[in-house]
Amino acid sequence: MGSLWFLMKKEEINELLNHGKFPCSCTDRALIETHISWVIVCNEHVFKIKKPLQYSFLDFSTIEKRGYYCKQEVILNNRLPGGIYLGTVPVVKYKGRFVISRLPQGPVVDHAVMMKRIDGQKRMDIMLKSDKVTESHIADIVKTLVRFHQHTERIYNRDHFGVQHDFDDIGAERNYLYDLLGKNAADIIGKALKRSSDFINAHSHVVERRSRQGFVRDCHGDLHSRNIFLCKEPIIFDCIEFNPEIRQIDILSELAFFCMDMEAFGFGHFGRIFITRYNDLFEVMPGEEEERLFLYYKAYRANVRAKVNALRTKGALGRQLKKAKSECRKYLQLMHGYMDQLDKHGLRNHRFK
Repeated sequence: MGSLWFLMKKEEINELLNHGKFPCSCTDRALIETHISWVIVCNEHVFKIKKPLQYSFLDFSTIEKRGYYCKQEVILNNRLPGGIYLGTVPVVKYKGRFVISRLPQGPVVDHAVMMKRIDGQKRMDIMLKSDKVTESHIADIVKTLVRFHQHTERIYNRDHFGVQHDFDDIGAERNYLYDLLGKNAADIIGKALKRSSDFINAHSHVVERRSRQGFVRDCHGDLHSRNIFLCKEPIIFDCIEFNPEIRQIDILSELAFFCMDMEAFGFGHFGRIFITRYNDLFEVMPGEEEERLFLYYKAYRANVRAKVNALRTKGALGRQLKKAKSECRKYLQLMHGYMDQLDKHGLRNHRFK
């Protein structure tokens, strides 16, 4: 079927949720909204539709691009074990009703990723909040990631200083965050941008050396506890499909995201166990220069989470706005703390902390 020019908005998503037809028996439906997607959770399956957005780091502005990135999401996530990504399915408008179907009738108005539904109580961030995560879970995540990272593609043609440009991207939100969170937030950003530039300039030889050594690989790109199910074997999902530059990174940057996330949740000891065990199985941090780079990457990852939550505040109201503001402030403070460690303490007493 050919596609019809159409733009699904929240109203159409609600119509699909409440009155649409799905390719499975579906008596209960719930909508989860992220800053870039609508996720419809059914009894046994999950359907993810990308919002028609364009940011500096992604472009979902056309139906063709959304269809392409749906296919990429399935391909890239199936590199990891779990088998929860089942494929892509079109969204059509048929006899005045939105339909998700493997055999569509009617014009295609958008595309969805179809996944198996996993018990939400097994998501790692939820288990952290109820204190159900163990060292055994951390060890299993390490083994899964080591196997993945050792076999994923090595990347040699990336701009190895792109991380600094990504770090600087939060500067575009500085005035907005001044109005949202106050002068302290804007000052933290301004100071962090200067520190980041100084650090990368001083450690460019480390970044370049690690690229030559093959430590820049096609990774997951979004490795945090909300993207991990702690089943019998851990399922790591929702990798970055929309921008290869965010995914094709130094392995240390990937690991730093997880460790930063553990610290943000108040479980820093899990982060230390994680990086120590990982490095024992696959030595990606052999010396002090790499440890310092790892700390910088934790600051960068806190920066990214602050920026994501800044985006979430736009258009949010009530409890959602309050939560996004709180999260943004928390990650800015984390970033600030990591940069302070780099400035004041260097590597003294820093190993794997």
